[in-house]
Amino acid sequence: MGADFRHYQVIHRNLIWANRFAASSSFGGSRLIYYLGSVDNWINLSSKVSTFDNSVRIDDQAKYAYQTVATNMRGFTQNVRNGNNFAVINSEIRWPFIKYFSRYPNSSNFWSSLQAVGFFDVGSAWTGLTPFSGGNAYDYDIIPREQSQGPITIYVDSNRSPIVYGFGYGLRAQLLGYFMRFDWAWGVEKNVILPRIFYFSLSTDF
Repeated sequence: MGADFRHYQVIHRNLIWANRFAASSSFGGSRLIYYLGSVDNWINLSSKVSTFDNSVRIDDQAKYAYQTVATNMRGFTQNVRNGNNFAVINSEIRWPFIKYFSRYPNSSNFWSSLQAVGFFDVGSAWTGLTPFSGGNAYDYDIIPREQSQGPITIYVDSNRSPIVYGFGYGLRAQLLGYFMRFDWAWGVEKNVILPRIFYFSLSTDF
């Protein structure tokens, strides 16, 4: 069960403020797990950035039947947070600067579609009634028995907030029949601005 609401506000001429709220919840015997992070159809061109964050725990006791990525959550790779619920808010300023200043129609799809974007994303993926219910696997890190050198498994509070956010800028353009998106984003976690991540994707904006 999910919802996706969008609103577009004209600021001046072709300058647009676009906003989106999306949320979904999966329940029942064949639940879906949402991996929060990145953008739709991300083509990762960097060997230094992994597409999926394996450091964030996933509940291996939950019987998830399906999986999907919850986007947009720029500034992070996939699985910055996870669970059978997710919610995101995306806010963008879109400025087709060539079209904005041009006095005449442009026959080139590339130049007429070229736009600069500034954005802010905030969201969460969680297990339980709310993100703060305490049912998230990523709330704790596990020290296995082998590493603890004892007969017990140790659970350590990960100090992860269920809510994360990111910000950045990007470019959009139509080229060879494809709508291309280029985004540069910084994620913020534990009040620390993380290293910038570049996203190249072939998908339309919301």
